[in-house]
Amino acid sequence: MKGISEFISKLLRTSGKGRSVETNIPCRRFSLAEIKTATNNFDDNLVIGKDRYGKKVYKGFIDDRTISVAVKRTDLRSGKNEVLFLCQLHHPNLLRLIGYSFDKCEMITVYEFMVNGNLGDHIYATKRHEPLPWKQRLQICIGVARGMHYLHTGLKHCIYHHDVQPRNILLDEKWEAKLGAFAISEMGPPSLSKASIKMEFVAENFYVKRGRLSDKSDVYSFGMVLLEVLCARMLLEVSVEREEETYLPSWAQKCKEEGTINQIIDPHLTGKIAPECLYIYVDIATSCVQHEGKDRPTMVEVEVGLEHALELQESADAASKDVDPVL
Repeated sequence: MKGISEFISKLLRTSGKGRSVETNIPCRRFSLAEIKTATNNFDDNLVIGKDRYGKKVYKGFIDDRTISVAVKRTDLRSGKNEVLFLCQLHHPNLLRLIGYSFDKCEMITVYEFMVNGNLGDHIYATKRHEPLPWKQRLQICIGVARGMHYLHTGLKHCIYHHDVQPRNILLDEKWEAKLGAFAISEMGPPSLSKASIKMEFVAENFYVKRGRLSDKSDVYSFGMVLLEVLCARMLLEVSVEREEETYLPSWAQKCKEEGTINQIIDPHLTGKIAPECLYIYVDIATSCVQHEGKDRPTMVEVEVGLEHALELQESADAASKDVDPVL
């Protein structure tokens, strides 16, 4: 345990030298006693979710119960990876790590608490949540795109997230998107380089296109998210009647080519998306999931495209109100 603590402390002190990532966020080390107090000794009544490995996440309270936090129990390897990255990154669309602790073979990480949970819950758990309006979905996607743009080009070295999916996009009290889950993230080459690195740790990650990982792998994953946000459909759906599986990216591409994309979008969005906005959005989403990485856009192109789509939607909404003041 002492070795891990010294390693993390040394890394944080020398982050500007060895890792080439800057930070102005303090990373606090909690004692195990503080963590137990924060979570009422890991009370199951405070469990608010689980991570990709099935590890529990608790709602907790620190600093005389004045600050709400999320406390995650995980293994040392993935927990250390999150600490090493998130202690050194600062962006409004990345989840903020408050601190960490460890005990035996377990790492415990403490994050800012996200009042509105994760995006996946709002896409699929519609019995518990009201369906998100289209403009709000679009703004959430723009926030994630900005965070990913920062990871790919805003630092001296690229950072490949490797796990971009709806459940890892958290929403704060203002519905601002925060990308979390850096357990399998990796540092890549200098951010201007187009080099790529071999795949590790993600054999079971459905959101990552098989092959060599690069910034374009993250773009592919984000394209999947864009399609889920639009269609409120799982990436792989099984039709009992036809006895076949339907892969959402291929289905969306086919519908785009045939001009039938309206047939697969979320019914709650029917008639609520401006046609010009929908056209741009679908074009971005399908370009992100192109088979070849070289055919996919960069995250800055995705970000700019989504911002343009939002402008088109807002213009259409404003024009609609001018026509019918009752709206």
